[in-house]
Amino acid sequence: QVQLVESGGGLVQAGGSLRLSCAASGRTAETYTMAWFRQAPGKEREFVAGISRSGGSTRFADSVKGRFTISRDNAKNTVYLQMNSLKPDDTAAYLCAARPYETVVTSNGFYVSWGQGTQVTVSS
Repeated sequence: QVQLVESGGGLVQAGGSLRLSCAASGRTAETYTMAWFRQAPGKEREFVAGISRSGGSTRFADSVKGRFTISRDNAKNTVYLQMNSLKPDDTAAYLCAARPYETVVTSNGFYVSWGQGTQVTVSS
């Protein structure tokens, strides 16, 4: 399986931007569809965005559409989540996940590898 390490989280004011990175090692990232999930204290883990292993398909949660973009650089084995116009409701731990199939799915049970997460805090 692939190992995943997230980075790029931090504290930002509402309306600001952050770019998260997910670096993959072990097996090459190009064989995996990648996704970002987030989990706030006391809440369930929720799908944020995903990109197919070919990069040809992306999917976003309604709550982040138009504000977040996802991209991948398979040469660097890295997936990025660009987050703009951040809101306090975006505050959560953001986790990267991988599944060895082409389709982006929103259920976390279909992902086989997970990173440890990076904290994003948006102040009002």
